[in-house]
Amino acid sequence: MLAAMNRSHNEVAVITGGSAGLGLALAESLLERGWSVVTDARDPDRLHAAFPDHPRVTSLAGDVRDPEHQDAIGAAVARHGRLDLLVHNASELGPMLPLAEVPEPLFTSVLETNLLAPLSLTQRLLPYLIASRGILLGISSDAAVEHYPTWGTYAASKAALDHLILTLGEENGVRAYAVDPGDMRTAMHQAAFPGEDISDRPLPESVIPHLLELLSGVQPTGRYRAADLAPVGANR
Repeated sequence: MLAAMNRSHNEVAVITGGSAGLGLALAESLLERGWSVVTDARDPDRLHAAFPDHPRVTSLAGDVRDPEHQDAIGAAVARHGRLDLLVHNASELGPMLPLAEVPEPLFTSVLETNLLAPLSLTQRLLPYLIASRGILLGISSDAAVEHYPTWGTYAASKAALDHLILTLGEENGVRAYAVDPGDMRTAMHQAAFPGEDISDRPLPESVIPHLLELLSGVQPTGRYRAADLAPVGANR
């Protein structure tokens, strides 16, 4: 797959939450390498601003939890007739509260976005992914393996997502990766630290060369920290 990433080809990626942050950075990188991208976001204006009339982008505004929206993503993949990469990037931070104080409806909402939606969308798209011998990629967090006070809701959803992604890979014979990208200068990270200056965090674009190492096909299925992956050089 690495060779295909560096020339114009027919590879197709679905990236949820592609209007900003890591999702946008990854989509832009794949487009530069000749891929076609299907992506979504809840905010239609932001989504259109991210990809104004790009010929190889199908941008679908909607909530990834909505079955009809997932059907629209599935229809876009069907039009391409293949799927080489499915990236579960869309996430909900949820309440930054001690778990003992988290209302059940708020916990459920986070699970719906961060866990149940990735499962149901993968179920819809899995036949295409298997046929193309593609890659299933879940964007995780260090909170999935560490225990930070007030992060429990988000952390639980990401720990479960890791297990979901890697089990789907094992069950279906596709390469699967759960990736902790590290701290980044994103709107979600800012929301987790209201009023704090996060300008010292790296931009999402800095993570992309490390993610491309996974897409090169060298690494086995598993959970990775992006910082531990050697970046793919621009000339590879």
